[in-house]
Amino acid sequence: MSVYKQINENKIKTWLIMGLFIFIFSGFFYLIGKYYGNSQGYLFLGLIISTLSSVGSYFYSDKLVLLATGARPASKRQFFDFYTTTENLAIAAGLPMPKLYVIDDETPNAFATGRDPKHAVVCATTGLLKRLDRSDIEGVVAHELSHIKNYDILLASIISVLVGAISIITDWIMRSFWWNRHHNDEENRKNPILSIIFILALILVPIAATLIQLAISRKREFLADASAVLLTRNPNGLADALEKISQYQSSKFVPSSFAHLFIVNPLNGKNSFSWLVNLFSTHPPIEERIKILRSM
Repeated sequence: MSVYKQINENKIKTWLIMGLFIFIFSGFFYLIGKYYGNSQGYLFLGLIISTLSSVGSYFYSDKLVLLATGARPASKRQFFDFYTTTENLAIAAGLPMPKLYVIDDETPNAFATGRDPKHAVVCATTGLLKRLDRSDIEGVVAHELSHIKNYDILLASIISVLVGAISIITDWIMRSFWWNRHHNDEENRKNPILSIIFILALILVPIAATLIQLAISRKREFLADASAVLLTRNPNGLADALEKISQYQSSKFVPSSFAHLFIVNPLNGKNSFSWLVNLFSTHPPIEERIKILRSM
C-alpha cells in the first residue's frame, strides 16, 4: 500500500467512524427514550450530543488528549535530544515541526496526536527520554512522525475522544439506572423485553466502541514501524527502543480510551495469560514487531 493510498483511506475512515458514532450513539439514546417513554426527545438529544462530540473531536481532540494525559510543553533547553531529533527527522520527512510535549511518568512511552501535519503533537514520557539513548529516541520519534505523515493521528485521536464519550455516557446512565431502581422495577413489570434490550445495550455499546478502537489500531503500528525505518535507515534503533520499553510495567496515568495512541500499549503489564492479552490488545505483540524490525 502506498503512503498516499493510506492517507486517503484514513481520511475516509475518519468520516465513516464519525458517522458510525452518531448512528450508534443516537440509536442508544433512542432505546433509552423508549425505556423512559420519550423516544423522540432522547433521540434528538443523542443526535445533538453525538454531532457536537464528533465535530469537537475533529478540532480539539489533540487538546483533550494532552489534557487527559497531563502532558506539558517540552522546552528545547530541558529536552535537547528530544527537540533536535524531532527537528532533524521532521526536515527529512518533509513535515512541519510538530509541537513537543512530555508526560511526567517514569514508564517509557510516546504518542502523536493532532488532526493533520500542521496541527500535530509528539509527546513522550520523561521515563522514555531518561532511559533511552539518542538512536532509540530517533526510532521512536520517526515512528510517531510516520503516524503524522500517514494521517493516522487524525483517525486515532478522534476515536480516543469518541470512545471516551461513549464510556462516560454509558457509565452515567448505568449509575442513574441503579439509583432509580424503584422506578425501574415498575417499568420492568410493564415491559420486561424492553428492559432486557436496554440493559444489553448498556453492555454492548461500550464493547462495540472498543472493538472499533482495536480494529483500527493494529495495522497502523506495523506500517508506522516500516515507515520509521525508511526514514532513519536504522531498524535496530526502533527495535532496541521497543525492547527497552517492553521491560517496564503498565502506566497508571493513561485512560484506556487513549491506549491505542501510544507506541506500546501503556496498559499491558506482565500477564501469565499473554495470549489472551494480545488478543484484546490495541497493539500487535511487541515481540512480533521487534522480530520484523530485526529482519530488515
